[in-house]
Amino acid sequence: MLKKHLIMCSAILVISLTAKMFIYSAPASITSLINISSESQKAEKPVDSYFNSLSFADEFLPLGDSRIVTKMNRTLHAHSRAKLQTSRLHNQASKWFPIIEPILAEYGIPEDFKYMPLVESGLKAGVSPKGAAGFWQFMPQTARGFGLKVNSSVDERKNIHKSTIAAAKYIKSLYREFNSWTLAAAAYNIGEGRLKRHINHQNQDNYFKMKLNRETASYVYKLISMKEIIENPTRYGYTSKVSKLLAKNNATTHNTFPYGAPVNSEIGNKGVLIN
Repeated sequence: MLKKHLIMCSAILVISLTAKMFIYSAPASITSLINISSESQKAEKPVDSYFNSLSFADEFLPLGDSRIVTKMNRTLHAHSRAKLQTSRLHNQASKWFPIIEPILAEYGIPEDFKYMPLVESGLKAGVSPKGAAGFWQFMPQTARGFGLKVNSSVDERKNIHKSTIAAAKYIKSLYREFNSWTLAAAAYNIGEGRLKRHINHQNQDNYFKMKLNRETASYVYKLISMKEIIENPTRYGYTSKVSKLLAKNNATTHNTFPYGAPVNSEIGNKGVLIN
């Protein structure tokens, strides 16, 4: 009887010790699990491969930066059909791109720069409050520096062909200076002198990582957004008709004018060539 009692007491003691060991070890296990969870949260979340494919003039968005992805996504949304409620930009692109594209190509400028006048002026030959004018929004002094006549009787900034040639020359000079197409675009917006000072002060020459004023900091993002809504309209809520319109007008204009509009031609408000 005594033997059975001792065996029972031993069994209870073993069970009790095992339970205590489990209780004492449990917090460590839980802590370990919490640490693993925290580390996984700290690990960088994979970025949508779509954003990794976005580029301007073959200069891609830096990989794995959620801040840049958020900014890019916000800018894309701002140019979506749901936000703009119009296809005017696509119509303007279909009218003027066939003239702009071959000129840029002739001067060795990446085709993505054709989106610049869409961002600058909406491809309208208007005048800004600061005095910039035309499709490429040239200031008078800069326009004259690249061969355009700007005086009381004539303003060649409003000539799509001549102003595009001037823009191509200007962009090429900016690229030679900064050796980067994104920085060339930024300099077009902010001015080469100010951009140089930012680069020297920040010791940084990657546009996407620089701290710039709001307009210039969003400028290349706007160019990429414009490129995306024109090239992938249905992704952003536009109808497939705008793509067909652009393709049709490109084919027609390229066949008619291999180098765009004749050099000495003006183009009226309705897209009619006036010699």
